[in-house]
Amino acid sequence: MDYYISYYSSPLGKIILASDGPSLTGLWFEKKQRYYPDLSRAKAVQAAGIPALKAAQEWLDRYFAGEKPEIAELPLAPAGGEFRKAVWKILCEIPYGSVTTYGEIAKRIASERGMSKMAAQAVGGAVGHNPISIIIPCHRVVGSNGSLTGYGGGIAIKVKLLTLEGVDMSKLFIPKKGTAL
Repeated sequence: MDYYISYYSSPLGKIILASDGPSLTGLWFEKKQRYYPDLSRAKAVQAAGIPALKAAQEWLDRYFAGEKPEIAELPLAPAGGEFRKAVWKILCEIPYGSVTTYGEIAKRIASERGMSKMAAQAVGGAVGHNPISIIIPCHRVVGSNGSLTGYGGGIAIKVKLLTLEGVDMSKLFIPKKGTAL
């Protein structure tokens, strides 16, 4: 299967967009993300030639202009297992300008699966492997204590995205140490 990439210059740095043709399959800050893909087999193209890439660039233009484009406007096809896809679906339901916690997502997944509980760390792993950052808004997930930990693109970008969306940052903080800094 062909795999296409294009580049987008955002106010926060260069972004790589990936598509399988009909759908958007990836969005990463170039060389900043923890789970940066191997793009050696991808074909670099102009976004205008692949409708999913063009639509993603237009969506990002609107997002960075302070608009609130809907996630459902884009054809998304993130690659992952059933559990990760369930977590990513929940991420897509977090309202613009809001945050939720890993623990809240874990409770919801546990409830939906008829389980008594689920580890927030399992959710954190799925959130961290989100291949379509910003659009599937993993930046809207914070620690239960308000910690801004856990964004693969880096805490500084997470803060800028949340600020752009108008999130009340007064109860959130950058941890002094941790694995996700």
